[in-house]
Amino acid sequence: MPARKFHVQVGPDLTEDHVLMLGEAVMKRLRIPSRSQPVLRFGALRLPVRIAKAPKRDCVRVSQGLAQKMGLFADCPLRVRHRPETGEIAFGPLIGVLISRDYPALRDRPFGSITAFCQELTAACRQQGAYVYFFTPRGIGSSPETIEGWIYSGGWRQVRVPAPDVLNNRLTRRSLENQANVQSLMREIKNRFGGHVFNEKFLDKTEVFAALGGDDSLRRYLPESHAVSGLATLRNMLRKYPVLFLKPTRGSLGVGIIRLAKTGPQRWTASFTTASGIRTAAYPGPNGVLHALAGKIKSVRYLVQQGLNLISIAGRPVDFRVLTQKNRYGQWTVTSTVARIAGGQHYVSNVARGGTLAPARSAIARSNLPPACKGPAILSLRRAALDIARGIDSRIPYHFGELGIDLGIDTKGRVWLLEVNSKPSKNENTSLREGRIRPSVRMMVQYACHLSGF
Repeated sequence: MPARKFHVQVGPDLTEDHVLMLGEAVMKRLRIPSRSQPVLRFGALRLPVRIAKAPKRDCVRVSQGLAQKMGLFADCPLRVRHRPETGEIAFGPLIGVLISRDYPALRDRPFGSITAFCQELTAACRQQGAYVYFFTPRGIGSSPETIEGWIYSGGWRQVRVPAPDVLNNRLTRRSLENQANVQSLMREIKNRFGGHVFNEKFLDKTEVFAALGGDDSLRRYLPESHAVSGLATLRNMLRKYPVLFLKPTRGSLGVGIIRLAKTGPQRWTASFTTASGIRTAAYPGPNGVLHALAGKIKSVRYLVQQGLNLISIAGRPVDFRVLTQKNRYGQWTVTSTVARIAGGQHYVSNVARGGTLAPARSAIARSNLPPACKGPAILSLRRAALDIARGIDSRIPYHFGELGIDLGIDTKGRVWLLEVNSKPSKNENTSLREGRIRPSVRMMVQYACHLSGF
């Protein structure tokens, strides 16, 4: 039967460990027989409990010992579901968020710059009757049933909690994602505990363009792109296009991108993104470029991509981050669209490289896009993002619940795919207003409820 939200209390007066107190109205609503001996389920936790009658009709109360095994420290709203065919009473959904690092000494900001997001997600879970905790690979012990994580309850505290119903992988480094204990936990959640893992892996740029290129309906969004397997690939692209981009296949935040531009009959200029800004170098023709880049191509895997004449504002290129997420029905939807305007002297728009954010409609209105193309531009971006999200879902065999899709619009109004990010930043993908729970955060909880059957 469908889950219902209740205010779950922790009863310090209950001395018997595995006691679940339920009010008469709760038992009636969930169709729980008065003399039943159900199994309580909370994430990976499976525990036989004794039902006791609560003094108040709408009361749901767990004993102190039971709360400790569940990782509950205070009263909280949770969804509760009863399955008469199995006798199981499930609380949840229990959501685990896997992050790269924590700082236990900083009790107010244990996750650094993403602490505010973690508190926001906690608030969204309380609103919707879910329970969330945060953990790093260090929190994964020898037994996959329980994890050392962080919860927020009037302040941050560390607690041992069951493995979750739904794991949201927000690791920001491939080396952490590939650790044996991380991969083992993901397998156990899916195969042993019947849970779900979304945003399972980083996406490789070559993998994305190769997968989408196999779909006739998606090719219109794809600039010509090739994995650079040797100098011959780059030589062919230099012959075809006056501007090229070389992108590290596993790069992020605009780091390591090289822009090649033909600036004269026998002159090419290469621009390199560095920590301190842009470094440029000029070369006498294509052979000079190939000679200069030969070493880099051997040591770094690149994707070479056709340069695009994207719209701009005052000479600064503009692109768009469209956040697509799966909703409470498991369907892809667009949560937000934000314009990113490149900083002065930059050709990448990432905020980390000096770019700025702006509302998409405002940026389009201020850009050099022809007036006739401005009206349908937002709709075209949304349609492209949804097409691409569905394409990745169907053609790449991993589970994704949200994708940050970077799109460009050229000066003729055509929409192009620039990149897909499976770990979209929570600072770049939402509306620019603060002080409220963002739609993207609410959507994460709704999708977790859908996945877990709550």
